[in-house]
Amino acid sequence: MEAKATVSAMLEEFKNFALKGNVVDLAIGVIIGAAFGKIVDSLVKHIIMPLVSVIMPGQQGYLGWKWVINGKDVPYGLFIGEIVNFLIVALALYLFIVKFIGILMKNKQEAATAPAPLTKDQELLIDIRELLKK
Repeated sequence: MEAKATVSAMLEEFKNFALKGNVVDLAIGVIIGAAFGKIVDSLVKHIIMPLVSVIMPGQQGYLGWKWVINGKDVPYGLFIGEIVNFLIVALALYLFIVKFIGILMKNKQEAATAPAPLTKDQELLIDIRELLKK
């Protein structure tokens, strides 16, 4: 009986953990991040690097950029493609996190520090204070 209660408590604890809003939000973020990574990867491999290949010499484009050392291929073109991929992802994250979310946080802080509008009672008290000063 004790083992059944322990298992039941553990399952309840796991359910509370797994279904918390933060865990679900994190899972959604990971899924969207993976999809975004595929889009950026495709952008680099199918648009940006082929355009770079037009400018740079080579018959196979950047895929053919390689050094041959002692009969072994060192495909530096693929490495350059991955660097461009990383830079685009890093730029997108920077723009989103630092600029977009930074602006949102700044607006929230400004809204939080703005004084609340006066109520009718407060306005009347201010008027009375001003009259008493005269």
